[in-house]
Amino acid sequence: MKILIRVVITAVALWVATAMVGGITVTGDTAPKRALTLLAVAVIFGIVNAFIKPVVKVFGCAFYILTLGLIALVVNAALLMLVSWVAGKLKLPFHVEWFWPAFWGAIIIGVVSWLLNLFVSDDDD
Repeated sequence: MKILIRVVITAVALWVATAMVGGITVTGDTAPKRALTLLAVAVIFGIVNAFIKPVVKVFGCAFYILTLGLIALVVNAALLMLVSWVAGKLKLPFHVEWFWPAFWGAIIIGVVSWLLNLFVSDDDD
């Protein structure tokens, strides 16, 4: 159940990013299709963050130290662009134009996710 809540939170964060950042788009005929697309992209986003982000952190550890963690912003933007590419391969109508929309979108997604996760309990019950 907790995973489903996290997916919905990520989908809402993606929706906010598409609403605020030009260059991040979700197309679809109807609102339910766009919502399902955002849920599917949220799942992809979670998988990418679960498997690829830790590997990037391990191999880029020196860059994280040298830049005092600021490289994380670039990594998050690159991962959002990767999610866009995977969504395109899966024929999902989600697209990130280039680096700067991905950069700002990743920041917005991170902040919105953090805010919404404040309302979700961490209990294992």
